[in-house]
Amino acid sequence: MSLALIAALPFLGALLPGLMIRSGRNACAMVTLSITGLALAGLLLNAPAVMAGETLTEHYAWLPALGLNVNFMLDGLGFLFALMILGIGLLIIIYARFYLSKDDPMGNFYTYLLLFQGAMVGIVLSDNILLLLVFWELTSLSSFLLIGYWKHLPEGRQGARMALAVTGMGGLAMIGGMLILGQIAGSYDISVILTQGEAIRAHDLYVPALVLILLGAFTKSAQFPFHFWLPHAMAAPTPVSAYLHSATMVKAGLFLMARLWPVLSGTPEWFWLVAGAGLITMVLGAVIALFKDDLKALLAFSTVSHLGLITMLLGMGTEYAAKAAVFHIINHATFKAALFMIAGIVDHEAGTRNIRLLGGLRKLMPVTFTIGTIGALSMAGIPFFNGFLSKEMMLEAAWDTSTLFAVVATLGAVFSVAYSFRFVVHTFMGPVRNDYPMKPHDPGFGMWAAPAFLAVLVVLIGLFPQQMVGPFVEVVAGAVTGGHPHVHLALWHGLTPALYMSAIAVAGGLVFLALQRSLAPLWDNAPRPEAKAIFDAIVEAAARAANRITDSLHDGKISRYLAVFTVVVVAYGAWAFTGGTHSAGTRELLPITLVELIFFVLLVVACIGLILVHRKRFVSLIVISIVGLVVSMSFVQFSAADLALTQLTVEVVTVILLLLALNYMPKETPIESGGLARLRDGVIALAAGGGVAALAYAILTRDMSLPSISEYHVANSYIGGGGNNVVNVILVDFRGFDTMGEIIVLGIAALVIYALVEVILNGAASRRLMNWVPDMPQAYDRHPLMMVVATRVALPIALTVGVYIFLRGHNLPGGGFIAGLVVAIALLTQYMASGFAWTQARQRFDYHEIIASGIMIAVMTGVASLVLGWNFLSSTGTYITIWPLEEIHLTSAVAFDLGVFLTVVGAVLLALASLSRIGRRAGQGVNLTAMDVDPSAETLNTEGER
Repeated sequence: MSLALIAALPFLGALLPGLMIRSGRNACAMVTLSITGLALAGLLLNAPAVMAGETLTEHYAWLPALGLNVNFMLDGLGFLFALMILGIGLLIIIYARFYLSKDDPMGNFYTYLLLFQGAMVGIVLSDNILLLLVFWELTSLSSFLLIGYWKHLPEGRQGARMALAVTGMGGLAMIGGMLILGQIAGSYDISVILTQGEAIRAHDLYVPALVLILLGAFTKSAQFPFHFWLPHAMAAPTPVSAYLHSATMVKAGLFLMARLWPVLSGTPEWFWLVAGAGLITMVLGAVIALFKDDLKALLAFSTVSHLGLITMLLGMGTEYAAKAAVFHIINHATFKAALFMIAGIVDHEAGTRNIRLLGGLRKLMPVTFTIGTIGALSMAGIPFFNGFLSKEMMLEAAWDTSTLFAVVATLGAVFSVAYSFRFVVHTFMGPVRNDYPMKPHDPGFGMWAAPAFLAVLVVLIGLFPQQMVGPFVEVVAGAVTGGHPHVHLALWHGLTPALYMSAIAVAGGLVFLALQRSLAPLWDNAPRPEAKAIFDAIVEAAARAANRITDSLHDGKISRYLAVFTVVVVAYGAWAFTGGTHSAGTRELLPITLVELIFFVLLVVACIGLILVHRKRFVSLIVISIVGLVVSMSFVQFSAADLALTQLTVEVVTVILLLLALNYMPKETPIESGGLARLRDGVIALAAGGGVAALAYAILTRDMSLPSISEYHVANSYIGGGGNNVVNVILVDFRGFDTMGEIIVLGIAALVIYALVEVILNGAASRRLMNWVPDMPQAYDRHPLMMVVATRVALPIALTVGVYIFLRGHNLPGGGFIAGLVVAIALLTQYMASGFAWTQARQRFDYHEIIASGIMIAVMTGVASLVLGWNFLSSTGTYITIWPLEEIHLTSAVAFDLGVFLTVVGAVLLALASLSRIGRRAGQGVNLTAMDVDPSAETLNTEGER
């Protein structure tokens, strides 16, 4: 099966549980099980090639210019982790079906689980570090959903936030390290990076890259000092804990260190950072685990300890230690997943996970006791179980490293034995109690089948290690080290230092188990830093600082924002100007004609007038419209007919809609700034305006060093786009994708206006509208006879003009945008003449549907090009003859232009309709006829009364 398909299956399958839950919990679980099983089967099909030492690759170009490609790679290391993710995932799905209560939304749970599963599979199969980073962040997001699954529990929500914050920050650091690593290696493909070990270790940026990458790995795998988040994630349901903390999320950091072991290991920096952090984490986690009374908390800190053990082995940098790390990854996944599920069974059946409330369950829950004991003995490193073998290899590697490592590793093993025995003795041994929260008993087969299967693996690997996993460990270790290490696993290696260290660990563990109840009060009362309190304090301090900064910078004054933005832009421009060389332009200035002089005077007068009357909103709108009119006439002066038509129609529509909106606002803007503030704003405005004018002058007085792109458009307008109107061909062909984005934005803007009006009409503002009194006298005849007659006569003419402009737009000034505005103006005048309600009752199309139809037509025009094998929005054309008309050149771009036309019309009219609703709510009468003949008899108020 394709590697890409294996990675994609969980994501595709995540769509199904939410649907299948409607058919029942069994159907939901079965479809989830089938998806994971199919991905696992596809992975196993590649097992023969992997066991033969092959590395399977798949490459798909995505953004090759950025080095971001969808490349997948499957070797022994990737196969091991994918096998754990999918194999244990399969068991967790079965277990969760019987663990979750009827009140738990199972469809949501399995959806989150598959999303997380897909992200993890993507990490271990990625052959591109940028792609790996994408999946890495997806694991943080999806694990947030899983950990916070019981969102009604405050500890669940906090645990999810803590995990996301810690792993997310580590992920950000890792992004920087990965980018540096890719730059050093000259490629972002992992298969290429793995060949550049010497160059990477010798580079000056090796240490920064190493530190940043390890921050990502340490936070994800809960290494000291980032270990504190993992136990708080125990608030998640037990299936989540068993999955995330045995085979998936916390193993992601281990995978990353193992994957990059050939290029990052072998230096003092790697040894002390990785092995040192692992050793500290191993011991610290084990000590804390011994004094935890919650079964899941005990297992959580034991997970921290074992993750530290594996990290220490990877940090030692030797092939033997790497082999031991690989073997313990396998063993830890089997016994730890089983133990978490056993803890869940105890909680599920006894009603508590508190060890102080348990004991004596051996007789009441014999099946659970047997499975839990097997897992705990393996975790303690007792002979005949798989944990013993990898623990022996760890102790031997520590002995070969240094005396310090041997002593401290043995100390960690002592506490590991102690908490493992405590899990069994204090939970299952002793007399049966009569004060359990619930009557304990073994669950049904569906709940204990999954941990029982893992317990069988624990025993089989412990008794027959070489036969069960020996060749596989050799293949995986070879993928980690980049060599061909020989691995022979056996239960007995003779009287070695590791065996003596192991014996010391067992004896010491029994001693600490006997002293645990006596030492617990001392541990509880001992002064020590509390990681959660420190984290909460840091988060609270950061939030306070952020609020202070935000409140000081974002105080709601748009004038302040604009001032800061403008000053920065002007200052940056001035710095760029003064820091470079400047020479006068070589292009001669054109003489000023009388028309241009008039335009200039009008613009200056309008701008000065706007400054003087800007507080009077209605007058300001009129003055601004003068500016727009002058600009449109300037377009005519320079033969830009399309731009002139667009500017004129936009001005008309904008003024009408703004007048309608301003009708419900105060007619004057209050004075809110003092004289100094206005002087400051004036200086900033002059500086910005002067800078823009100087920039325009500098550009216009210089000859172009490169040929203008307009030459290409002029030369190819008819040949490539089938039209003589270069502007329209650019809009619907050359840059059709831009135009499509613009009409989508236009449609969204209209919908936003509609939504805002909905909020206004259904919120507190609605009550104020009911008491609204205009601050200016209203006209008696709001719908005068002459205007009604004129607009009725003009409507068919305007519609005809709109159709004409639309049809001719591909070869002469016009097009869908201008035609849409012309038609919109024609319809706007009907609303102005006879009122919104009267006119609205006579239109047959919903404005939302018009917008949707326009956008859909535009999109489908592009899709049709793809179906025919062309690029998106490519156009074609042909000549047709329609009797009695002459021959017509018809292009496919007309369909796209039709989409533009409909979107413009729908957006303008929807904005008008939305604003008119405010007027009706404010008490404006609704006329019953087309004109005001007798307002007292021919209008309705908002209650529908005459």
